Amino acid sequence: MSRTVDDLIIEESLTDELGIDPRAAESLVDASTFFDVSLDMLCIRDLQGRVVKVSRSWETTLGWSPEELEGQMLLTLLHPDDRPCTQVTVEQVEDLASGGYVSGFVNRYRHKDGSYRQLEWQARRYGDKIYAVARDVTGREAARRELEAAKAAAEAASQAKTDFLANMSHEIRTPLNGVIGLIGALQADDLTPRQRELVDLIAQSGESLERLVSDILDVSKVEAGQLEIVPVDMDLMDELEPAIATARAKAEARELTFTINVGPKARGRFLADAGRIRQILTNLLSNAVKFTHEGEVTLSLNIEDDAPEPEVSQLTLTVADTGVGFDAEAGRGLFERFTQADSTITRRFGGTGLGLSICRALTEMMGGEISATSTPGQGSTFTVTLPLCRTRSLDAYDAGKVAHQARAELAPLRPSRAGADAPVRVLLAEDHPVNQRVVEAMLTGQPYVLTIVENGAEAVEAVAGGAFDVVLMDMQMPVMDGLAATRAIRAAEAACTAEAGQPARRLPILMLSANAMPQHLEQAKDAGADQHVSKPVTPTTLLGALEAAVGVRAVA
Repeated sequence: MSRTVDDLIIEESLTDELGIDPRAAESLVDASTFFDVSLDMLCIRDLQGRVVKVSRSWETTLGWSPEELEGQMLLTLLHPDDRPCTQVTVEQVEDLASGGYVSGFVNRYRHKDGSYRQLEWQARRYGDKIYAVARDVTGREAARRELEAAKAAAEAASQAKTDFLANMSHEIRTPLNGVIGLIGALQADDLTPRQRELVDLIAQSGESLERLVSDILDVSKVEAGQLEIVPVDMDLMDELEPAIATARAKAEARELTFTINVGPKARGRFLADAGRIRQILTNLLSNAVKFTHEGEVTLSLNIEDDAPEPEVSQLTLTVADTGVGFDAEAGRGLFERFTQADSTITRRFGGTGLGLSICRALTEMMGGEISATSTPGQGSTFTVTLPLCRTRSLDAYDAGKVAHQARAELAPLRPSRAGADAPVRVLLAEDHPVNQRVVEAMLTGQPYVLTIVENGAEAVEAVAGGAFDVVLMDMQMPVMDGLAATRAIRAAEAACTAEAGQPARRLPILMLSANAMPQHLEQAKDAGADQHVSKPVTPTTLLGALEAAVGVRAVA
């Protein structure tokens, strides 16, 4: 069999670079046969771009026979739009020293029928020839583009859903703020037993609707992968106490016994997301009270240090009740979204079945586990275990508590507002008439004097007069929104500091808004707000926020 120059080149390459014996190389190499049988598109061209030899597979892929291509300029088949980038790659290949290569480059070549196919190339230079292998990746690239388009469409749909839910949250929370806020103010009045019963029922309905809105938003964030865990240095019992107090009050209102068992080490400061742990506990306690007609609800808290590994503490929250319970079959889907134990529970107690799925998502995101056991008609027990890290030893924590108590006993009583007996001057920037009335009703009878403006620009102008002790700032308002107004107030304070050469008084600003998603809280913080109070607001939350801001206790 006659041997071509190309056969000799390949044979030389095998001999020099791979160390194959010349006689073995001669027996291995038959370029013509190799070119004929290859499924990939083999090509040898000179440095001027003329085709020296191509495999028969070029005809299969592009319709051009080897006889039609050999001696022709290869780049004449190239798509015009791909010429610039291809020319750069061609120059890279031609400049490579022997042994170098270019891999993974994709461009388009014209089929004999006028269409274009996408080819992926690998090429290297050897002597005065370029040796290349191409593969038709048209189908793969089309699939990739379809996948990218589908991904972009899914992301757009997800973002649209998130935006929709955020807007709906705002629109629902705004009127809900009027319902819950005014009912809270009404509960403080002298009512007949019948009136108080009806008002309490309205309040409970409003709280249920608020919880439903929050659950839907949390599910949306879980689906979008936007639910975040933000660990902070927190006091465990201080953070859990509000959830426990609320559950105790609800249980006592239903004439249930509420018992709490605290383990010997269940206290201290830990690095954890206090809000998310409180959310889990609130949900479990709320369900326990909701599904228990008579008997008791028991909460047990325990901490085991150095478990499951050194320097890690395991928190165990156990909520047990004597309520309706559920069977094993219902328990298997209990933590799935939109699932309740059975349809009769849905009819009798209401709810969406979102709460426990959110609890599971939060628990797993924090590296913990949640489980449940139950006997129908006898009650249920839910157990959550979470790994936490102490930020100081238990001994140091206890010593700090003792020292703090001693200082508190020795310190003189602080007046409600240092050096001032006059009521606290509150500026409310709020454009919604109902929400204006809500805040006004909540502050009636309290040591506050309220001034109302309807947009951020008016708030900035009012603050410039220096007549206020604290600002309640809505986020969405006409003319100037609350974020812009807050930034303007902080900028004015900074200018006064620079002019006077000493820090200007920082006016407390509380963002009072129906925008309650995490990004909204972050936006408020970045703008300079001191607190974010989400609507719907209750007298307790509003007066508590004001007390934290200015140190004035509400009138009971």
